[in-house]
Amino acid sequence: MPEISRFFGIVIAMYYDDHNPPHFHARYGEHKVSVTIKDSMVLDGSLPPRVMGLVVEWSSLHRGELMADWERAKDNQPLAEIKPLE
Repeated sequence: MPEISRFFGIVIAMYYDDHNPPHFHARYGEHKVSVTIKDSMVLDGSLPPRVMGLVVEWSSLHRGELMADWERAKDNQPLAEIKPLE
């Protein structure tokens, strides 16, 4: 799973040939979650509330870049790194 961003111990990644709706994966320690790009809704898994808040904040700032990476993944193209939350 290609990593596209990392911040505060949170790893953001996207799979090639993943299912719809467009989403990304976040990992923090032993916690994992799948989050939709359009509205930051949880598809599967969970994160501690503070960490989930950071993921939602980051994703809202980078929706366009996330969708561009989703399209790249669908076309089996290399994914672009996305700036971490600071």
